[in-house]
Amino acid sequence: MSDERPLPVECARLAEELRELRRRTGLSLAALAEHTPYSKSSWERYLNGKKLPPRQAVDDLCRLADEPVGRLLALWELAEQAWSGRAGTAVAGKEVGTAAPDGERKATGRARRAFVVSGAAAVAAAVIAALLLLTAGGRGSDRGASGGASATPAYSQSFAPGCREKECEGADPAQMGCGVQGMAATLVTHRAVGGERLDIRYSEQCGAVWVRAMRLRLGDRVRLSLPGAVTKEIRATNQRDTEVYLSTVMTATKVPRKARVCLWPGAGGAPDCFTPPPAPSV
Repeated sequence: MSDERPLPVECARLAEELRELRRRTGLSLAALAEHTPYSKSSWERYLNGKKLPPRQAVDDLCRLADEPVGRLLALWELAEQAWSGRAGTAVAGKEVGTAAPDGERKATGRARRAFVVSGAAAVAAAVIAALLLLTAGGRGSDRGASGGASATPAYSQSFAPGCREKECEGADPAQMGCGVQGMAATLVTHRAVGGERLDIRYSEQCGAVWVRAMRLRLGDRVRLSLPGAVTKEIRATNQRDTEVYLSTVMTATKVPRKARVCLWPGAGGAPDCFTPPPAPSV
């Protein structure tokens, strides 16, 4: 459909939520393009409501923002129905499939189909689903910014990571699937004086811990150390490193709260070190 069409209210709501997620990541449009299969110009259209984003783009942005994906996908379902016109034109008893927007949808290996009684019933069901998700914990209910470990959704139990325990030592958390949505918990988030954000991440399924750093400045070094383990380090060596998030490779451990992270500012000065808080008592 033409970008000149009036923007349905459902699409405007989705675009607003996506813009908020993008602000939370601190990533530029170019950085989003680096971390996803979608171009800088595509992200500009998605975030400004000029084009309905593919479902996978919403999923990817939630992952980058450490946001539970369910609520945003419910909003996407409403927006997709409004954008395609299916909300008011579904025919009773017919099978309705979700078409790929402008051919950009990636193959997922499983087509999504639903039988509807009427267009009104389909919209009502989607609205109810969205409201349930919106009220079941609110925004960012499993994020760990307060210092406690974030909850792991039950659906992660069906996902098999690429490594476990000792196999994960020195491996990339993203490549091994240890950092995907629902697989990892943030043990603590630390914000440095210079604006850097450092998250100590832990995946129980993988049995490994690592550090995710955002908003680094040129020359910043981040080190992760645990007793008896090889120290892991990342460094912001160029401008791109300051625009995206960087992660250390993983350290296999069963005691992630013994991790110690230190930031050495590129501008000089004393290191800024921290550790996770003790595990909550049961």
